[in-house]
Amino acid sequence: MAALNYHHLRYFWAIAHERNLTRAAQRLHVTPSALSVQLRQLEDRLGHVLFERAGRTLRLTEAGRLALDYADTIFRTGEELIAHLGDGRRSRRALRIGAVATLSRNFQLALLAPLIGRHDVDLVLHSGSLRELLAQLAAHALDLVLCNVALPRDAAQDLRCHLLDEQPVSLVGRPSRQRLRFPRDLDGAPVLLPGAGSSLRASFDLLVEQAGVRPVVLAEVDDMAMLRLLAREGHGLALVPRVVVRDELRTKRLVERCRIPQLRESFYAVLPRRRFPNPLVRELLAAKLA
Repeated sequence: MAALNYHHLRYFWAIAHERNLTRAAQRLHVTPSALSVQLRQLEDRLGHVLFERAGRTLRLTEAGRLALDYADTIFRTGEELIAHLGDGRRSRRALRIGAVATLSRNFQLALLAPLIGRHDVDLVLHSGSLRELLAQLAAHALDLVLCNVALPRDAAQDLRCHLLDEQPVSLVGRPSRQRLRFPRDLDGAPVLLPGAGSSLRASFDLLVEQAGVRPVVLAEVDDMAMLRLLAREGHGLALVPRVVVRDELRTKRLVERCRIPQLRESFYAVLPRRRFPNPLVRELLAAKLA
């Protein structure tokens, strides 16, 4: 049986990521016709069609998706091999991190501080929904995902989920002499809350419902940075983990009106079970979990 031609696989890999034969040819500095021949030879070798056309776009077939999974793993492993066992000419390593859009920027900054500014590290940060980021993690486009919700069991079969930290949650606002007693003083009080999809929001709603109080919700905000800005402008009490408003509490621009002991925000690191994990991931987690 003839061995797999890895040049053909590299060409297929480029086409799959570009989803366009012409762009892939330009990227590889070959003609589209030559690239098409190489692709057909790989399809003949594998015994399956890898693409189907959708207008001017190439769409992966089921066999193509499987082949791409293997190709991503092969070329990613090659990069890791050079990084681990190379001759020293590769002096920088890349760490690609995804963070859910609702995650505190202050928490991310504190976590990544040991790597920021290092001359041997290329740090790449992406933001998105948890579903989008986990898909990129599975496709080897990310090394690590940071989130504030534990993964359900059925989603974590090939993933490891580490609890990095738990932060107290408070209602914060502009300085005031008025004492705030939770939950009864929230009846009719203006509040700024995380979005309805947040686990923190669900827990807060349950607490006030059980207490029989109804605050006035001025805004529901998924982005913690925006929630912090609204609180700074004096638009009501904001429900946030303390780390979100760390600088404002230090300068007294905002004050903790009431800590809610029943609520805590959890921060997780999600990473795939890989044979050759990125050593920077281990380094980052070791520093945080030490």
